[in-house]
Formats: sequence, structure tokens, C-alpha cells
Amino acid sequence: MKEAQSPAQQQTFDPAVWVDEHGDCLFRYAMFRLRDASVAEDLVQETLLSALQSYHTFAGRGSVRTWLIGILKHKIIDHFRRLSRETPASQVDETAFDHDELFVSEGTWKDHFEADRAPTDWMANPAELLEKREFWSVLQNCLSPLPARLSSAFTLREVDGHSTEEICEILSITMNNLWVMLHRARAHLRRCLELNWFMQEKTRR
Repeated sequence: MKEAQSPAQQQTFDPAVWVDEHGDCLFRYAMFRLRDASVAEDLVQETLLSALQSYHTFAGRGSVRTWLIGILKHKIIDHFRRLSRETPASQVDETAFDHDELFVSEGTWKDHFEADRAPTDWMANPAELLEKREFWSVLQNCLSPLPARLSSAFTLREVDGHSTEEICEILSITMNNLWVMLHRARAHLRRCLELNWFMQEKTRR
């Protein structure tokens, strides 16, 4: 009797169809992290070329798409490393995202801003938000004004789940630098998402 094949074994491992079947997904994945269409396209092309050169190493334990995304992840991290070497922190002004107008020195919300500036209760289910394409579009728009280092730090930590040590190594920064960057990114995104998604959601209900 012929042994039943797993879904991974049944998939057609044909490089000729990779662009049609996985190109859009790879581009969206790269674009969300890089916010630069030209760079995203280049890294997707590099990913497909690397996959073509090493397809014999693919063991078939997962899907082709998962394997390709794994290669793309490494390409993106290498890109972040190059950026950190080419653009020292001293050349980037990120203080515009400190949001000092919202906080006292201890990091709590200022009393006279409490009513109109402090975050409201979003009453949102994170798992449900991840299923909403519109939310991802708003999140990407909110990430757009951030300098590349802040956006990179945020996506590496909050989207890709890298550890503090890994991010510091990738971006060539200290742990203190990272926490300041994450604080700035989170404060900006919190306010931007509240204004452009959650308050809009309330008006749509």
C-alpha cells in the first residue's frame, strides 16, 4: 500500500510558480517592515534568488511560503544591520517623537491632559485586530512618519518578537538606547492609532 503524503510533501515545489504564488505575500511582508517599495522589491528578488540557489536544502517539513519568508526575514535583518552602520544614531533626530507634552518626568500622563490626551480604553481584542486588513493599513500609515530606526526597533520587537539582545545586536545600539526608541515609537503609535482607528471605530458603530 502506498503511504499517504503530508500536505507539505504534496505541494508542487516548482520555482517557476514562486513569483505568482508567493510574490505578493513576500512583498507585503517586506513592505510592512521596510516602508520602502524599492528596497522591498530588491529584497524579495534576493530572497527568490537565494531560494533558487539553495532549494535542494528544503526538507519539505513546512510550506514553501514559510520557507521563503524565513529567508526574507534574514535578508531584512541584514538590511537593518547595513542601515545602522551607514547611519549612525548621532545623525538621526528622533526627539520629535518624545511626546513630552503628554507626560510628566515619571512617565505618567499630565493631569491637565488627562481628559483629552491620555489613552482611552480601546476595548479591543488584539486577535480580532490582526484579522482586519484595514487595521494593518492604518498601522502602516502610523509607522510611516517614524524614522527608520524607530520603526525598525518597533517591528523587530513587537511584530517579529526578537529579544532585546538580538535587536541591540542588529541595530548596533545599547539596551538603554533601545528602550528610549521603543518608548518613542509606542507613544507615537498609541496616539496615532487612537485618533485614526479606535475613535473612528466608535463613530462607525
